[in-house]
Amino acid sequence: MTSAPALIARGIRVASAVSPALGGALADRAFFSTAPRMRVHERDEATHDAATRSRLRIGPAEVATYAWGRGPRTVLLLHGWRGRASQFAPLVRELVAEGLTVVSFDAPAHGSSGGRRTDIRDWVAAAEALSQEHGRFDALIGHSFGGLAALAAARSAVPVPTVVTIAGAGTPAAFVGEFAREFRLSAPARAQMERRFLGHFGLAERDFLARYDAVRHPLPDDTRLLVVHDRADRRMPDADALRLHAAHEGRSRLLRTEGFGHSRILHADAVLDAVVAELQDAPRPVGSAQQGGA
Repeated sequence: MTSAPALIARGIRVASAVSPALGGALADRAFFSTAPRMRVHERDEATHDAATRSRLRIGPAEVATYAWGRGPRTVLLLHGWRGRASQFAPLVRELVAEGLTVVSFDAPAHGSSGGRRTDIRDWVAAAEALSQEHGRFDALIGHSFGGLAALAAARSAVPVPTVVTIAGAGTPAAFVGEFAREFRLSAPARAQMERRFLGHFGLAERDFLARYDAVRHPLPDDTRLLVVHDRADRRMPDADALRLHAAHEGRSRLLRTEGFGHSRILHADAVLDAVVAELQDAPRPVGSAQQGGA
């Protein structure tokens, strides 16, 4: 049986052959879809349930927020597209055990939050609102799309000493490009999609890049970066993460894992250890970590 995403991709390609404008419009709609919502995995339920919960309003949506621990230092975790805060459960447990306060949220149209539409501006707005509530964060840690949002927040309203990206990218173009590759968009349809994508933000391309492209416009000079990525990540290949690391030469550390992919990397011991060490500012080697199997 052909999967729903495959049917959608096929429909977009057929539409693109008839009209690149129509194909681009359909691709743009599919790109911003957040369905289906991720449920809390059974293995993460205990950590999810242990959180102190609250809500805040981001635009028209009520957003679910979470906090764990009572330490003097606080970090914010930003999940990825179609993700949710509970995905960070292993990292939450590690950081709380180290005496940190951990804060997170489900973005609009994700997890337990309200809303039907969202984009990166909501992630940044949530980070800003939570920083006003909890005080200055010691780090922003983002997975996948949440890594891009963390970079954007750190370069604007939420300055922090440290940013960690896990299976992420430094540019919106990386996510658009992977979508176009996965859906096998024609060049004209992709151009139409990119035009519509930029139109959502009401910004000239130069201003959009200045706000959201951390490769061309790196983090502030006093902000450190840890880039974590799996060599075999199929959902977001590591090319853009390597460019992000290179753009922050001298203040970025790189951990490349093997065999964890895009999501299981959040459960990898080497990754948890690297994040904890980064926040402790403890010297440790950053190189490659491997797990047998695919």
